[in-house]
Amino acid sequence: MTFPQLSTASGQRGPRRRRAAATAVAVGFVPLALAGLAAGPAAAHGSMTDPVSRVSACYAEGPESPKSAACKAAVAASGAQAFYDWNAVNMANAAGRSKEIIPDGKLCSAGNDKYRGLDLPRADWPATQLTSGSHTFHYKGTAPHKGSFALYITKDGYDPSKPLRWSDLEATPFAQVTDPPMRGGDYVFEGKIPARSGRHLIYSIWQRSDSPEAFYTCSDVVFGKDSGGAGAPVPTASAPTEQEIADGAAKSTVQHHHGSAAPSTQPGAGAASETGTSGNQPRTDSAAAAPAGTTGTSATTGSTGATGTAAAGGTQNLAETGSGSSTPYLAVGGAGAIAVGAAALFATLRRRGAAAGRHGR
Repeated sequence: MTFPQLSTASGQRGPRRRRAAATAVAVGFVPLALAGLAAGPAAAHGSMTDPVSRVSACYAEGPESPKSAACKAAVAASGAQAFYDWNAVNMANAAGRSKEIIPDGKLCSAGNDKYRGLDLPRADWPATQLTSGSHTFHYKGTAPHKGSFALYITKDGYDPSKPLRWSDLEATPFAQVTDPPMRGGDYVFEGKIPARSGRHLIYSIWQRSDSPEAFYTCSDVVFGKDSGGAGAPVPTASAPTEQEIADGAAKSTVQHHHGSAAPSTQPGAGAASETGTSGNQPRTDSAAAAPAGTTGTSATTGSTGATGTAAAGGTQNLAETGSGSSTPYLAVGGAGAIAVGAAALFATLRRRGAAAGRHGR
C-alpha cells in the first residue's frame, strides 16, 4: 500500500500529517478486522435422537405444522425458527457449571428464551418407549467436538405436569462417557437405565472440553404403559431423518456440518463458542480427553459412569473427527495479523516522520 506525498509548508508539518494519515489507516483496519469475526454464521452441534429429544421430535413433525398437541404448543410459544435450529440448544459459557447457571423450570431450553416452548410442563410430549437395563444411546452430531456426555433421569414420583427442576433429576448421571465413538453421524455409547415405571424424562448435558460451551436435551420416555395423563395414547417420538435434516437446513440460522473435520493443530487452543450469546469466554477445559472405550469423567459432576464402546466397523473416535473449531481461530488469527500489521505500519511511519522532523530542523 502506498500513501500520497503530503506537501509541507515547514519541516515539521509534513511528519505530523504523515503520522495522522498512518493513524487513520491503522485505526481503520481494526474495526474491519473485528467485523470479519462476526461475519461467519454460527455452527450447530446436535441433539439426542435415541431416546428422541423434544426439540428433535418437534422438528421431525414439521416446524410449520406439527402433529402432536405438545409440539403445536411448543411452536406457538417459541416460533417455528427455534425448531429449524433444533441442534443448537446451548449455553455458551457453561464451563461445567450447568446446575449453577440454568434456573429451575428452564432446563429443557437451557435458559435460552428462544427455546422456551421446550420447557412447557405437559404430560403428553411425544415419548420414546424404553425398558430398564442396558441401552445404546445415539446423539446426532452435526458439528463434531471433543467433550463429555452426562445423562440424568428423573426420580420416582416425577410429575411431568410441573416445570422441570434440578431436584426432579437424580443427583448423579446414570450414564457418562468422554469422547464416544461416532458412527453414521451419531455419537454412540452405552448406558444402563435404572428401573422405572410410567412417564419419565432423560436429561443430557454435552459439555465440550475444547470450549466452555455445553448442549442440552430433554427426552421424554415411557416405561411400560402411560396414557399421557389424559386417557389418550401417548404420541411416539420420532427422530428426524437425514432427508428431513437436509430439507430444513436452508431455513436454519446455524450451519449444519456433517462428516469429518480436521482437528485443530494449534497447541492449547480452545475454540470460542460458535453459538449462543456469550461466546467471548476464556477457555475452560474440563478434563483431558480420554480414549474411546475407557470410562469417562463428566465435566459437570466428576463422577464415573458408563463406558464408551466403539462398534466393530464404521466408527470414528471423536478425537479423529476433530473439534470443528479451526475456522474461528483462523478468523481470530487473521484479524490479529491485520491489527498487528497496521500497528507496525503506524510505528514505522511515525519513526520516519520523527526522523524527517529532526532533519528539517
